[in-house]
Amino acid sequence: MRDGAVTGSIDWLQTSTPGLLLLCGAAIALLLWLIIKVRLEPFIALVVSGLLLALAAGLPATKIVGTALSSSNSLIENGFGGILGHIALIIGLGSLLGSLLEASGGAEVLTRRLLGAFGEQRAGLAMGLAGLIFGVPVFFDIGIFVLAPLVYTVARRSGRSMLLYALPLLCGLSMTHAFLPPHPGPVALAGLLGVDLGWIILMGLACGLPAFVVAGVLWPAWIGKRIMVEVPDDFVAAQEVLAGEDPAGGDGGRAPVSLGTVALVICTPLILILGATFGTVFLDKDAAALPYLTFLGNPAVALTLACLLALRLLGTRRGMTKQQLGELGAAALRPVGMILLVVGAGAFFGAVISATGAGKALAATLSSGGLPLIVLAYVISCGLRIAQGSATVAIVTTGGIIAPLLADTSYSQPQLALIAVAVAAGSIIASHVNDGGFWIVSKYFNISVKDTLKSWTLLETILSLAGFGMAVGLSLLI
Repeated sequence: MRDGAVTGSIDWLQTSTPGLLLLCGAAIALLLWLIIKVRLEPFIALVVSGLLLALAAGLPATKIVGTALSSSNSLIENGFGGILGHIALIIGLGSLLGSLLEASGGAEVLTRRLLGAFGEQRAGLAMGLAGLIFGVPVFFDIGIFVLAPLVYTVARRSGRSMLLYALPLLCGLSMTHAFLPPHPGPVALAGLLGVDLGWIILMGLACGLPAFVVAGVLWPAWIGKRIMVEVPDDFVAAQEVLAGEDPAGGDGGRAPVSLGTVALVICTPLILILGATFGTVFLDKDAAALPYLTFLGNPAVALTLACLLALRLLGTRRGMTKQQLGELGAAALRPVGMILLVVGAGAFFGAVISATGAGKALAATLSSGGLPLIVLAYVISCGLRIAQGSATVAIVTTGGIIAPLLADTSYSQPQLALIAVAVAAGSIIASHVNDGGFWIVSKYFNISVKDTLKSWTLLETILSLAGFGMAVGLSLLI
């Protein structure tokens, strides 16, 4: 009797809708516990949680890891390989492009021009636009490291709170990092949900720019007048940049890169990718130009062309040697390995959820409860973000959970892109003490923990809610 009861309980977990949802919930709880309490690397925690979920759900070992002779059809290989084949080249090329722009002094040139155009009274808006533009090709933390000295200088000259200038910059960097390729989150979502990157760009801009206005323009103007953050003397390290001296900051005495060159390098891949998307929508499938637009607008091709352009215009033409370019490329690609491991492990975790049938069980529950998928995607992403801190983990885990729900639906590409935006928006909500970005912001801008919670944490929450609100609003119109 006891053996029969145990067997019956196992069968109930592995076959019933409540049982499958319980297993899925337990796996996510284990994942969070391993990351938060055990302090295990996120990619290892994702693999462990995925393997245990697969075993608990009764999946055959050959399906999980393959056989001794072949693993080509295993969940591990298909989960990792499927997503990494889509994103590895894009993220690597994007990292190289960002490093070339950083090393050339393009960020300083861009910011100085914006500050000159907008004037001291609108310096906060200028910093926000600098974050938006420079945030497209570079990672969030790199953008802070490069542009923070400019914030120190502007704040010191104005005598006002540094928050008035730091928060718009941070919001611009955060918006592009969350909503736009070639950053890991949007690129991973495109692969997981089967969305064209051109639509991700369009919907990311449509939702992200209004959210930036609210969180990066209106919010800093309000909170910056209520919290005074001084600039310590040892923080001011770029007076010469705004004084009109070498804007490339230590670039070996080379002439500063032109603003047109910076704009050309940043805009080239975006224009090519969008050209392919618009060509698919507006041109006849037999149009002579469509194959060329499709080829040039492939994200890997577009970013390769942009990198070649940057290597020439920002590198060799300005006197950089082959050795310097090689060292720069190696440094740019070092952090990419960990990002790819996390994304690949998250895709494996999602593949296990799909193989267990938990995705279909969740779909059945949702259809009976009437909860819109875009809302569910946002809520799950928010929960994972708040619990463990990593936006990338929140994105790839949520993407893996909701991908099976989209398999038998008739969502259009724009609708799928809006669901991806909802996931991305949830992944940045409420940055707090378990998020590395929280501490970078606090230390780099001399903000106390209490004031960081009042300013930065609320900025991220406003950006998240506004971006999600735009996604929901657009989903009702499309």
